[in-house]
Amino acid sequence: MIMEAGEILRKRGLLTEDQLQASRKSEAPNVISSAVNLGYVDEREALLALADELGLEYVDLRETEVDLKALSGFPQKLIYRHSLFPIRKEGGALYVATSDPLDLYPLDEASAATGQSIIPLVAEQSEIARLVKRHLGVGSETVEGLLASVEEDDIQLLDQIESDGSELSEMAQEASVIRLVNEIMLEAIEVRASDVHIESQSDGLVIRYRIDGILHPQPVPPEINRFQAAIISRLKIMARLNIAEKRLPQDGRIKLRVHGREVDIRLSVIPMIHGEGLVMRVLDKGSMKFDLQGLGMDRGTYEEFSKLIRLPHGIILVTGPTGSGKTTTLYSSLLEIRGPENKIITTEDPVEYQLDGINQIQVHPKIGLTFAASLRSILRHDPDVVLVGEIRDFETAENAIQASLTGHLVFSTLHTNDAAGAYTRMVDMGVEPFLVASTVEAVMAQRLLRRLCPECKEPFDPSEDDVPSDFPWDQLDGRPLYRPVGCRTCRGVGYSGRMGIYELLVTSETVRELANNRVSSWEIRRAASAEGMRTLRMDAWDKAMAGSSSIDEVLRITKADAK
Repeated sequence: MIMEAGEILRKRGLLTEDQLQASRKSEAPNVISSAVNLGYVDEREALLALADELGLEYVDLRETEVDLKALSGFPQKLIYRHSLFPIRKEGGALYVATSDPLDLYPLDEASAATGQSIIPLVAEQSEIARLVKRHLGVGSETVEGLLASVEEDDIQLLDQIESDGSELSEMAQEASVIRLVNEIMLEAIEVRASDVHIESQSDGLVIRYRIDGILHPQPVPPEINRFQAAIISRLKIMARLNIAEKRLPQDGRIKLRVHGREVDIRLSVIPMIHGEGLVMRVLDKGSMKFDLQGLGMDRGTYEEFSKLIRLPHGIILVTGPTGSGKTTTLYSSLLEIRGPENKIITTEDPVEYQLDGINQIQVHPKIGLTFAASLRSILRHDPDVVLVGEIRDFETAENAIQASLTGHLVFSTLHTNDAAGAYTRMVDMGVEPFLVASTVEAVMAQRLLRRLCPECKEPFDPSEDDVPSDFPWDQLDGRPLYRPVGCRTCRGVGYSGRMGIYELLVTSETVRELANNRVSSWEIRRAASAEGMRTLRMDAWDKAMAGSSSIDEVLRITKADAK
């Protein structure tokens, strides 16, 4: 007679009698899952013991090739309900991964459905779930109308849903649609996606996640196209948008609690020729750390910038394209200088993260609360430091300059390609050059460079043909360069996470004179470089030579400095 799984673990010394009894009382699907959830035993260790006791093969699915032909004809309901996954066919038998080999009923059902002998392989539940998402697509489980994946406590909507009673609204509230949308969002959060793109194309729905700045298409089952209208309506309802309006762009916000931490999602809907396109910006508050020293600045840049953010007055600008980490740099700067002795007020659109000890204002242009209007009011609240989310127009720029002239330190952002372009950009807005020259103390341009995956990066010895002409060979000092490979940890991409590269232009007397004389940005850049400014390209090369990033990534993000 085969022992029960808990008895096997107790016999092997992996569980005590008390732990076994506590595991049996849990509502988990089986004793092993319960013991793992309670922290009594490691899942891999438990399954290895179980496989050894039963004389079965344990497989690490991260290192195992799956024969997709084995999926043909295999009942999908067994994949979802019982976490079975066919791995290969061999000698008339079908080898199937399972995390519960003692549950014989689904194995017998699989044998009856396929007409083949089933040989169980013991594997971790999380790895089986990964195979399901990889080969059957995000949301495939819900398309089948099954109840296996998303637990009620995994994702909670913090705002109340309002339904208008229409047929489309009711369809969007169906349990299967709710689970499908939840699974799309949960997967995005788990893979650290910054944005989720849901696009209506001529051949159906396309879902892409932006991870570390690169869009990655997600496999989705073709049946998901039947849920297209319901998915879009569900997301619009969650963001309190008008689901009947399909002709105009709409913007909204969704507040969630995922695994106990708050996540904000900014939703943008735009009508397109094949239907509405949605983009969700994911702001995971629990995963964000605002640490100026940990952003990737070299020691010299950090020390210089640290002095600048403690100036008594003036304007400090951070520039770069959307998604280059400007907000993170500004928030980290504010938290570094925050204290009971100073008052910090911000005006933002939107307020992305709530910071303790800092007064934050959400602008509302529709009711007249613009950056410029809020900035005028802020100055009546006796602040020491002011952050303006973005200088977009002359009025905001003028008010920021007036704030700095009246003894305030002002932080803000601009959209320019480099640091020198900030001076000419403000002049183009209509600000007098002498005001720009006298108030702007420094400009920090930045980008985000992908980090090489530490698990799989490999050293290589490049030839001169492998690198661009501006590569600083003289600074390499015999150190190896690295390139991406791709592994299970980084999902085969070769990169994991990002770091900042920075170009700090401090407004010297020379730069002030050039800005006052309305010279071009490249002249300001050339003068700053002559005074020792390190460009984005130089900082990127330093990261590559340190083994943190690759040559290809440097070329993708930056362009060569003009001679």
